[in-house]
Amino acid sequence: MVVFDKPHALSDLPFHYCPGCTHGIVHRLVAETIDELGIEGRAIGIAPVGCAVMAYDYFTCDMIEAAHGRAPAVATGVKRSTEDAVVFTYQGDGDLASIGMAETVHAAARNENITVIFINNAIYGMTGGQMAPTSLPGQVTQTSPYGRDVNHCGFPIKVCEMLAQLDGAEYLERVAVNNVKNIKNAKKAIKKAFQNQIDGKGFSLVEVISSCPTNWGMTPKNALKWIDEKMIPYYPLGVYKDRSAKEGES
Repeated sequence: MVVFDKPHALSDLPFHYCPGCTHGIVHRLVAETIDELGIEGRAIGIAPVGCAVMAYDYFTCDMIEAAHGRAPAVATGVKRSTEDAVVFTYQGDGDLASIGMAETVHAAARNENITVIFINNAIYGMTGGQMAPTSLPGQVTQTSPYGRDVNHCGFPIKVCEMLAQLDGAEYLERVAVNNVKNIKNAKKAIKKAFQNQIDGKGFSLVEVISSCPTNWGMTPKNALKWIDEKMIPYYPLGVYKDRSAKEGES
């Protein structure tokens, strides 16, 4: 009896990600969700610019490559023109929270019926480790060698907290993938975000606290520990908005 296998929605190509990077874990959770919901033939993913730029090689569903930060705009067009499709974006913090912030905010404000998977590893990964909109105060990066100075660079952007102020967004949750318990919770959140779209509820975003050992200058093990000690205290996990749940309580 098979108790563990590769999801059908993942291709056989090996990931290009650095050792210890948790992009691969999130890819698997998305693919498992696609399998379990039986939507591989309907799913259309929008790949970003960033570390996950080649996501089109890893998922077996239809994929589209978007210009940097424009994935929510592309997803909006695809979903509005092909209503039966299950459309998701997969974006990093530089892609979503910097150049793509306007597209993200307005898609949420319009409550576009799409699913956004947002990877927050507090750094620009693909381009060499520059400070990202989500880099922590005091965090050392290639462009903040003395640590992020909030007086000079401003404070990190907390995406879930910000979008929760919008009337339009349906579901916002922040999860992490640094241990088994958190990975299980992340899977539930991702599946809920896809199910919301299938049910026509609107904009769902799952923010995933993820590791980048290479650009953090850490071992994979220490990077997972750093998520617990530094990232989660600054970016608390949990549901930041679930409109359907509130309606069910009233």
